[in-house]
Amino acid sequence: MSDPTAAGGAGEGTRAVRAGLPEPVKYEPTLPGPVFAAHFHLPGEPTGPYTYGRDENPTWTRLESAVGELEAPGHDDVETLVFASGMAAISSVLFSQLRAGDIVVLPSDGYQALPLVRAQLEAYGIEVRTAPTGDDAQLTVLDGAKLLWIESPSNPGLDVCDIRRLAEAAHARGALVAVDNTLATPLGQRPLELGADFSVASGTKQLTGHGDVLLGYVTGRSGEAMAAVRRWRKIVGAIPGPMEAWLAHRSIATLQMRVDRQSATALAVAQALRGRPEVTGLRYPGLTDDPSHQVASRQMRRYGCVVSFTLPTRARAERFLEELRLVDGATSFGGVRSTAERRGRWGGDAVPEGFVRLSVGAEDPEDLVADVLRALEESAR
Repeated sequence: MSDPTAAGGAGEGTRAVRAGLPEPVKYEPTLPGPVFAAHFHLPGEPTGPYTYGRDENPTWTRLESAVGELEAPGHDDVETLVFASGMAAISSVLFSQLRAGDIVVLPSDGYQALPLVRAQLEAYGIEVRTAPTGDDAQLTVLDGAKLLWIESPSNPGLDVCDIRRLAEAAHARGALVAVDNTLATPLGQRPLELGADFSVASGTKQLTGHGDVLLGYVTGRSGEAMAAVRRWRKIVGAIPGPMEAWLAHRSIATLQMRVDRQSATALAVAQALRGRPEVTGLRYPGLTDDPSHQVASRQMRRYGCVVSFTLPTRARAERFLEELRLVDGATSFGGVRSTAERRGRWGGDAVPEGFVRLSVGAEDPEDLVADVLRALEESAR
């Protein structure tokens, strides 16, 4: 029987449910359990795929296959590598591709840990240039770059850039392109199809979606660049545990259902917040009047689960968060349970003191919208 998912012809839900599964074997589980092994039987010459637990693991292989089928369905010229965390995946691309004297372009409004990465890159003699995500501003600092790092939508500001335009410009200048696809997920956009060389993500977030796994991955076009990423993983040993990899693979089966529900509810929450007098700076790419909507609608199939906005003061934001009953106070995003936080408490993002990042979960939309609006009313007292 032919596999309809093999050539990318199946629907996204079907692909998510079946991605990375082995051929069925009578009396065997459809998704084999995690393989816990530091070493494997290895008589004679090491010619097989599994030799040592830091290099390869069958549980990783199935997960890597699943992620690859989502990031680049129907493409055999790409490979995926899984890592212990999103930051491990990010670091693997940056530090495997760059050398002293190279130039890298990072977003100035990206993930909070990027300033730490910048400091380390500069300590290694790598020049770091930055520009905002919005309005494709990174185009202005591309000349001479070895690598362009894109984060779209950006976290936490939710700006969007034209990935295809930036990728074409970077390639014309001889630069590689990596896209942090964490907030969008492969069901929101596929960076490789938009011209990127690497799609990088934290699987900790919506990909696995339950707030119980730390994981990262890199999907890229097969060749020298990905071979360098694989070598970096081997040298650094930034590998996921088999249990984490198995949990991630299990969770991918519900990805489409979760993403569809969360995206629809996020739009409902954003629409409910629009026009509220105490809310400013409301951002959600799915809103038709969002500054990024036009670009996002050309390259994204779903707009994500995160809504951001600003309340008048730090105290007002704190009261709002305390009043929420269906939303947990927590960092990270993408889980089935809604979470929110005042991002300014970390000190690393250039956001107002009253800036709130709200990650929409899988609760009933009516209940969540009512809870958010009630908390806004209560926080005004």
